[in-house]
Amino acid sequence: MTITGSSIGEALLWCVIGGVAVWLLLTPVRRRSLTGLLTSLVLTGAAASAGALLGAMHAMLVSWSDWKSAAVVLAISGAVTAVAAYAVGRRLVRDNRSLQQAVAELGAGVVPAADGPRLTAEVERVRNELRTTAAALAETREREHSLESARRELVAWVSHDLRTPLAGLRAMAEALEDGVVDDPDVYAKRIISSVDRLNRMVEDLFELSRIQAGTLSHPTEHVGLRDLVDDCVITLEPLAAANGVKLTASVDSPPPVLGSAPELTRALTNLVANGIRHTRDGGQVVVRATNAGGAVELCVRDECGGLPVEHLDRVFDVGFRGEEARTPQDGLHPPGAGLGLAITRGIVEAHRGTVDVKNTDVGCEFRIVLPAASH
Repeated sequence: MTITGSSIGEALLWCVIGGVAVWLLLTPVRRRSLTGLLTSLVLTGAAASAGALLGAMHAMLVSWSDWKSAAVVLAISGAVTAVAAYAVGRRLVRDNRSLQQAVAELGAGVVPAADGPRLTAEVERVRNELRTTAAALAETREREHSLESARRELVAWVSHDLRTPLAGLRAMAEALEDGVVDDPDVYAKRIISSVDRLNRMVEDLFELSRIQAGTLSHPTEHVGLRDLVDDCVITLEPLAAANGVKLTASVDSPPPVLGSAPELTRALTNLVANGIRHTRDGGQVVVRATNAGGAVELCVRDECGGLPVEHLDRVFDVGFRGEEARTPQDGLHPPGAGLGLAITRGIVEAHRGTVDVKNTDVGCEFRIVLPAASH
């Protein structure tokens, strides 16, 4: 039997006609699902093979006596291929459902579960990426919720704290204006004191806004801890004397830290001033700087009477005061807006450090840990 170009072309024509006809016929099935797509692919291949066989027999490339054997072989291979395609289609459908569930959970704000049906490698990687993204989004939402709650509480607290000195200033100004004051100098001193308090509050708010916006100065200089502690003690000695508190310091030759001296001074001053304000009359506040092996520690111990255990995790939150757990004061130095410790934490964290607090026998110990500067 001679094989010519025309006979091969005829067989190919029958092959194309059979495949295209079945492919078009199964268009509705193909569009319904992945399983339908794979089924259409298998049946199209089987139809193309059958068309090629019929074309070959018509062109006398295959003997008509062999067509039954060829048909049986073609049917068996088509059946095996169809079963395999169905199994693959089911697997793809399951993988697709797993991805759809993961996407739905992501949209609902839920982190997809780590366990589940075993998926193909590519689909498993996509599900893992969705899980990682969902976890990051959940963390971001929680952080934003906490920040928003802190902002609302801050607005409420500051509004209350601003109202009191402003009302006092108005009353004193009206008294001076009406000439009903026996000693104007006393009122002038009170006005100056109220203005100073308002100024401190505004400065604290400005500093806190810089911390939350991430615009604090970047660490650029070597800061010696001895100078830092000395400056803090000299600044706060008048406050300690006014409160009847003994203020002492101990510096054990710690290495310098890389940072901003004014900001670190502000962080330490907030802790020491907080300890002085809440330490009992005749008590003591101790500031200590030590070498911690690759890091430095700044500790402030006071005699405030301690904090309830449930408040230890909140003392650095914006607006937290915890006055009920502290030793009462005489009112000479009214409390601030509860921003000092929050500012301290922001400054320390901006310098890649940590700050914490624990109760002692007679009060609290605040500890700042900062990485030592590399030489």
